[in-house]
Amino acid sequence: MTFPPPAIRILLVLLVVIGAAVDLRQRRIPNWLTLPGIVIAIALNTFLYESDGLLLSAKGLALAFGVYFALYLLRGMGAGDVKLMAAVGAAVGAMNWFGILLLTSIAGALAGLALVAVKGRMRSTFRNLFLILMSLRRGRAPYQEHPEIDVRSEEAVRLPHAAMIAAGTLSFLAAGAIWAPQ
Repeated sequence: MTFPPPAIRILLVLLVVIGAAVDLRQRRIPNWLTLPGIVIAIALNTFLYESDGLLLSAKGLALAFGVYFALYLLRGMGAGDVKLMAAVGAAVGAMNWFGILLLTSIAGALAGLALVAVKGRMRSTFRNLFLILMSLRRGRAPYQEHPEIDVRSEEAVRLPHAAMIAAGTLSFLAAGAIWAPQ
């Protein structure tokens, strides 16, 4: 796993900071950001590493899109989140993307717990977590049995996930700047 070069790091910062700002304001992540982000990431990696860079981007894009698309199908994620994380994956490749996914998950868990605590919905959140696990165990999408779990529901406590992607990506870049060999 190699730390991304400066051009890729700049692209990542622009993508996730703009994505988070727009998501916080408008509760959506626009295609004008994500789709060019994917194309630029692929082009930069191909320019920097030739066919190896193209393969790096393709693997990162496919993995990130696949994981987040599965969450989208379960209605746990919005389509903009899928495209933003796919752009991040295309920029950093599959191996680095796993690190970003881990840090994004930690940021999301902490922010989510804080949000439900502030809203006084801790008990119902843990009940919903149990319902999700039971639905998945039966092979059913949780939102089909419990509509309040659907991220599109007005009753759902929603967190702007682009902000969590930004937190995870920026944490990854900060850690890499400190610990990556130069």
